[in-house]
Amino acid sequence: MHRILDTIQSPRDLQSLDITDLRRLADELREFVTESVSRTGGHLAPNLGVIELTLALHTAFDAPEDKIIWDVGHQAYVHKILTGRRDRFHTLRQTGGISGFPKITESEYDAFGAGHASTAISAALGMAAARDLKGESHSVIAVVGDGAMTGGLAFEGLNNAGAAKRDLIVVLNDNTMSIAPNVGALSRYLNKLIAAPAYNRVKTVLWHATQRSGFLRRSVRRIDEVIKALLVPSGFFERMGFRYFGPVDGHDLPELLWILREIRKLHGPILLHVMTTKGKGYKYAEEDATRFHGISSFCLDTGKTPPRRNPSYTDVFGETMIRLAEADPSIAAITAAMANGTGLCEFAVRFPSRFFDVGIAEQHAVTFAAGLARQGMRPVVAIYSTFLQRALDSIIHDVALQNLPVVFAVDRGGLVGEDGPTHHGCFDLTFLRMIPNLVVMAPKDENEFRDMLYTAVRHPGPVAVRYPRSETLGLPEKSGFAEIPIGRSETVREGRDAAVFAVGDMVQTALEAAGRLAHDGLSVRVVNARFVKPVDRQALEEAARSVPALFTLENNTGVGGFGSGVSEALSEMHPLGTHLPDVRVRRIALPDRFVPHGSLRDLFLQTGLDPESVAEVIRKAVRP
Repeated sequence: MHRILDTIQSPRDLQSLDITDLRRLADELREFVTESVSRTGGHLAPNLGVIELTLALHTAFDAPEDKIIWDVGHQAYVHKILTGRRDRFHTLRQTGGISGFPKITESEYDAFGAGHASTAISAALGMAAARDLKGESHSVIAVVGDGAMTGGLAFEGLNNAGAAKRDLIVVLNDNTMSIAPNVGALSRYLNKLIAAPAYNRVKTVLWHATQRSGFLRRSVRRIDEVIKALLVPSGFFERMGFRYFGPVDGHDLPELLWILREIRKLHGPILLHVMTTKGKGYKYAEEDATRFHGISSFCLDTGKTPPRRNPSYTDVFGETMIRLAEADPSIAAITAAMANGTGLCEFAVRFPSRFFDVGIAEQHAVTFAAGLARQGMRPVVAIYSTFLQRALDSIIHDVALQNLPVVFAVDRGGLVGEDGPTHHGCFDLTFLRMIPNLVVMAPKDENEFRDMLYTAVRHPGPVAVRYPRSETLGLPEKSGFAEIPIGRSETVREGRDAAVFAVGDMVQTALEAAGRLAHDGLSVRVVNARFVKPVDRQALEEAARSVPALFTLENNTGVGGFGSGVSEALSEMHPLGTHLPDVRVRRIALPDRFVPHGSLRDLFLQTGLDPESVAEVIRKAVRP
């Protein structure tokens, strides 16, 4: 039997399929996505949960004229397959392949790019407003996960959209049943009643008939509100100005198609509540949706991933936090819906009263931590670098301005690989370095990482410890902790022809580059900077006096990063009587552009942060 999937080149091909064919296509998509992601890695569980919903959306609406906007975007794989990218799906997240998230330069069907949560409603409202200003009439649909609804931006969008009264559909994809009771016959009956044309015609007639009587009009409205408030969980969204429909079984294709076709005829802001099962159809993903939310390549038969050679920095963070919290009852851990991703699951089990998951609300997480710190606690806020960007105002205003002892564990600093530009942590050293009172440091290896965390929780002010996504070096764990003097670097290799001040994971790259240059007769000093702020001015002065060329190396944008800090420090030291020679600092960093997705090895080669490229820059500068 031929695969229906092979005949689908665009969403318009769905129009000729009956419900039996659509169900068969859903099964084929589930198998196709699972097999593909087992090879490339990616966000499996979220996409298995939205297969029927995606089919229904593309059948009921006419994309790309109708705009379907995916929040976060990690649930858009099936959307990509149905919109002409099936033949390239094997390149998902690979170097030069298709992105794991919606990307407006990749397809006209990707109405809005996204890799962070809670953006879809605001973007959809903006697109709906533009549609109305231009006199157009297409539909705008935002597909939002229930997790993304915990983000403040989602509530801001809901509030504005409800007041604006524009035609807009928000599909709430609820895969945890955290908002509503189980789907049942009553909910299905109410959906058909409320969305049916006859119901809406009667309601409209009554509305116009009572226009001269305020009392009757209020009575009609109250009857409608009371019925729905009693029988469906719509109160919150109705109060926000949305007409609420649901909950609907997100795997019931006939029901989904019926209600989507009905609500597209209605006017004003509408919220459709859809219940789905994360990981639907693949046993291991259903049993452990958290692990299969984002996963590397795995065995289809067992669901297991290849074992890692060494622990990751995230693993080391989680283990160290437990050791620190055992010794200090004031230490607390905060995460923004990333307990597993930040390595805090075991901490949450061991210290439940000192663990706080605040949902996808990074700004709140930081200000909440400030409140804890103000009352004598030692909060450690673990947030991915790319998501910490959203909390910049709180870091400045609520933590640093008051010099509160909050520790920021900045995971995924630098390039992260296959998740691409929405997830690369390329800007943290720049935006953290500019903040007064904030100490910023980055470890060269796992043992130094442990000592930095120990140092951070003992420091009287705010500290950011920035570390990469990668595996550690696999060093034997030393016993105990050692406090690192703030602002003190260390020389890890001596040299006379040049000095490289490297940050974090780039120290190992600098050492490899220096080893290659030694074969050319060049002697290169490697300094583990440790601190991006404050910069070790004493080490800089000594290097400026003893070697003819200085280099900085960082896995961060070159704009305003560590290299900029070194240049600023040297220029400030010059007129203060230090009589430094006229040293030109060469910065080696990420380029001033968004870096695409791909393997870390390929991305380091592309951006010149691999050992050979670094060695070549030094070679040409020292021996033109």
